[in-house]
Amino acid sequence: MEHEGRAGRYEPQPQGYSAFIPTALPPDPPVHLNGDMLTLVSRADRSLGRLDGSIQTLPDPDLFVSMYMRKEAVFSSQIEGTQSSLDDLLEEEAQIDDPGRPPDVKEVQNYVEAMKYGLGVLREGSISTDVICRIHERLLEGSRGGSRERGRLRKVQNWIGPKGAAISDATFVPPPPGMVQECLDDLVAFLGGGNGLPVLIRIGLAHAQFETVHPFHDGNGRMGRLLIAFLLCETDILEKPVLYISHHLSVNRSAYYGSLQGIRDAGDWESWLQFFLGAVGEAADSATKTARNIVDLRERHRRTIAEQFGRATANGLKVLESLYSSPIETVNGVVEITGLSFTAASNLMNRFVEHGILVQMPGRSRNRRFRYGEYIGLFF
Repeated sequence: MEHEGRAGRYEPQPQGYSAFIPTALPPDPPVHLNGDMLTLVSRADRSLGRLDGSIQTLPDPDLFVSMYMRKEAVFSSQIEGTQSSLDDLLEEEAQIDDPGRPPDVKEVQNYVEAMKYGLGVLREGSISTDVICRIHERLLEGSRGGSRERGRLRKVQNWIGPKGAAISDATFVPPPPGMVQECLDDLVAFLGGGNGLPVLIRIGLAHAQFETVHPFHDGNGRMGRLLIAFLLCETDILEKPVLYISHHLSVNRSAYYGSLQGIRDAGDWESWLQFFLGAVGEAADSATKTARNIVDLRERHRRTIAEQFGRATANGLKVLESLYSSPIETVNGVVEITGLSFTAASNLMNRFVEHGILVQMPGRSRNRRFRYGEYIGLFF
């Protein structure tokens, strides 16, 4: 459905280019909630409900949440051009030296920390322009773009286009800096208002509007995708941030960007919302499958330890539980978890390798490192 000017207008600027001035949400004419759209909303809602229920069946959901966060961080950052993988992130956290590791792994780490920080802040209040800025500050700390006014709304014009392109060749030019504060405040007001729209429709509208405003010098894509996770939790659709929608967006990057641009050029909110709702549903179904596979894997490995580890069973189970939040471990780490001597901890890890639960990583022989490969593989 096309309504030119429905989402905003392009206005010539004194410097010779045209910038897009978005219209405040909700769209006018209103989003066309026909049968197909409502079916998509219902399917996505059901998928999210199954996911939330599946997470609650995990023995300790918080043990597993960090892996969901990490996967979302990796794919959201890859959309912006980072090269770091989930393995790169896990090895960096385990302090494994690798001169060939992409330096942009810091950006992925920051995404995880920004998500944790934002969820903590939002437990005490709602989303505001100030909260968005504070989360953005964490997102860019010490990374590429970290010196570019992190945590502050931009004071210069930015644009979207091919790498190295001048503004005259831009695919899209967001609103001029003097309008950013007003646009972002309007978005926050929309999120706090009772507009009668289904929650997932509101979240889809909010993400697209944030990307259109592009309020920061850098990190807008990642920040906009973080906003999806925050809103899903803030509205109690999900109790835990376990939806990695960025994987779907990364795989369908052209359609993702194209549907966002369709809003600006043709006022086509409906096509974007259909794409967004489909992405939410697919991501939720995938995460539900992962949760069920985690339960099966955990029970299988608990059974192996109980049947094969003899007197080391209790400590073996302690180590197994820790692997679900930190799936790369060292002998020294096992010493801290169990209180065993270094020799006893080393022998315990040999048991894990012998029974195929862990794989010893190549490299150091003195402080060996072990990878819980089957578990990590569930997130690919």
